[in-house]
Amino acid sequence: MIELQNQFKALADKIEQLKDKIETEESTKHAFVLPFINLLGYDSFDPTEVVPEFTADLGLKKGKKVDYAIFQNENPVLIIECKNWKEDLDVHNSQLSRYFHVTHTRFALLTNGIEYRFYTDLERANKMDIKPFLEFDITSLKENTIPEIAKFHKSNFDVDKIVDNASSLKYTKEIKKLINSELQESSYDFVRLFANQVYSGRLTERVMDEFSELVHKAFNQTISEKVNDRLNSALNKEAEKQHEEILENEEEVSKIVTTEEELEGFRIVVAILRRKIAVERIVHRDTQSYFGILLDDNNRKPICRLHLDGTKKYISLFDENKNVHKEQIESIDSIYGFEEKLLQTIDYYESIITSRE
Repeated sequence: MIELQNQFKALADKIEQLKDKIETEESTKHAFVLPFINLLGYDSFDPTEVVPEFTADLGLKKGKKVDYAIFQNENPVLIIECKNWKEDLDVHNSQLSRYFHVTHTRFALLTNGIEYRFYTDLERANKMDIKPFLEFDITSLKENTIPEIAKFHKSNFDVDKIVDNASSLKYTKEIKKLINSELQESSYDFVRLFANQVYSGRLTERVMDEFSELVHKAFNQTISEKVNDRLNSALNKEAEKQHEEILENEEEVSKIVTTEEELEGFRIVVAILRRKIAVERIVHRDTQSYFGILLDDNNRKPICRLHLDGTKKYISLFDENKNVHKEQIESIDSIYGFEEKLLQTIDYYESIITSRE
């Protein structure tokens, strides 16, 4: 699904770049619509899958053709009518409806390469619904629309599943439109529905005017409260997560015990390096895995690491590329044997500082 989302995003970016150079319907088809068909897994060069200029004769009117028909098992499953990207699609529904009737497909798509409207026959068999069940603008595609488009992908295409889901999509979309409309300006019937349930008196014109404002206010406050609750819940979860991470870090720190042997090893490293750099620049940080020694208290400037807790003791050294080289040592006094390498590590960090200056 992520891959398909990225592909749609790439097509949307291409559309934004090219649309001002696209002048004709034919150019719209090739630059915008065919790439969309290809993203659905169909080969636009395979005439058994994608048929351009598909015949849709209307009674005595011969030679009528729909721009594309997608075929599966030698049957058209989706017809596509394309318009110039500048055109308003609202005026072309009736033409597509006629094509839908004569081709006996279950799905029709009306598009200008930017807006996409998918139709089926939920209300009357073999008669295209007036309103689409799926509608989107590919240049501002919502994440929850991707799975619905993916149902038309060649690998997923199932007529019955899409039809079953189309009803839910269509009527949910229409209900959301009504809710948005009521939130903008509550209708008389909508206000009356609530006023009847909370007001025991007669619903005069004055009372209805008053309730119109109250219902509008109550709905907007409810939505704001819901949004705030969601935000607070998300913030609380994030705070809890951070608190748990702090506790885990504290628990991890509490398990760290710096031994006298590790501190003695640190003092040996300081004795070696103090001839070249100031003592206060050499800092140690103990962890559960190793005892680290850093330059300037900077994790990006490791000098060495001591591993002294096991039955065998090791020192980890760093070359100029910060590659780690682990060496076994007999005791902490063996650290003196790595004097040259420790000084070279300091030279490397200091040369970087000098070059930047």
